[in-house]
Amino acid sequence: MTDALDTLDQDLIALLRADSRTPAALLAKQLKVSRGTVQNRITRLQRSGVLLGFTVKLASEGLRGVRAITQIEVRGGATDKVVAALRRLPEVVSVYSTNGRWDLVVEVRTEDLLGFDQALRRLRDIEGIAASETSLLLAEQR
Repeated sequence: MTDALDTLDQDLIALLRADSRTPAALLAKQLKVSRGTVQNRITRLQRSGVLLGFTVKLASEGLRGVRAITQIEVRGGATDKVVAALRRLPEVVSVYSTNGRWDLVVEVRTEDLLGFDQALRRLRDIEGIAASETSLLLAEQR
């Protein structure tokens, strides 16, 4: 569908990415089109599956102060068991399968470094994990 996006669609998407709560009237003014055109474009982009929804961005220093990415190598055919165990850890935000050196990539968030150390210890104790490597996320580059 992205091939069918014209310049107006792309500009509208850019404005919505910056602030998805911008009123249609303000979007129309910024794009120099009518409010109805903006609303019709948004509806068309939603129906075609280009826009899947609108969301809220939280400050990275918000609720949990320490964020990290852990890359995991799974032993043998234990992937399903490892993923299930990871999902039971409250500090695990997301789990992704991947290719290459690592089998899984896990996002971890905790309140502080002590909590992070404890979460990492529990993660490393999961049966079926052969190796892991963790990188703290320091600052989002904008």
